[in-house]
Amino acid sequence: MPDLKQLHDAVLNGDAKTAKSVTEQAIADGVEPLKLVQECMVPAMSEVGRRFECNEYFVPELLLSARAMKAALELIRPLLTAAGAQPAGRVAIGTVKGDLHDIGKNLVAAMLEGGGYEIIDLGVNVTPEQFVAAVKEKNANIVAMSALLTTTMPSMRTTVEALKSAGVRKQVKVLVGGAPITQRYAEEIGADGFAESAAGAVPLAKKVVS
Repeated sequence: MPDLKQLHDAVLNGDAKTAKSVTEQAIADGVEPLKLVQECMVPAMSEVGRRFECNEYFVPELLLSARAMKAALELIRPLLTAAGAQPAGRVAIGTVKGDLHDIGKNLVAAMLEGGGYEIIDLGVNVTPEQFVAAVKEKNANIVAMSALLTTTMPSMRTTVEALKSAGVRKQVKVLVGGAPITQRYAEEIGADGFAESAAGAVPLAKKVVS
């Protein structure tokens, strides 16, 4: 039986190589894939988020932990799918039209994936129509939008309006974030939630979906 604390620590310390090898061994030894996610990876990413909030971790550490978790998830995800395990939710995430910044968006996607959400990463410069298509075609129940430039913030409002026009606004929760975004702006455009940092994304997603 592998020491599952090793997987937790590998994700926490951003050690992708160890995360992958411990996961491989655990799967070979018959450990339930969902157990690896729920008992090792989710708690590890929660702790990463806490350290980030407390300024004990910074963006480089966050990215390394996300990479380690991804290495383990790549082995686990097909097994979960085959077993019919349902994700906590499906998140269509992207940086809005006109904005090409992706570090923040990538961090949020990694945190959410670590929290058990299925990620539909639409990339950067995402049009309102692309967000709508992800909801209709991929059954996303959360739309997460990022903007780093004040000039691209209006694209968030346009996307919320596009979701309404397409008749899918009621079936999704809209989350927004990024350097210039505030709680007040989120409320103004009719979003369901706002997170100040990547670490706040998972609790926020859980809150709006529950």
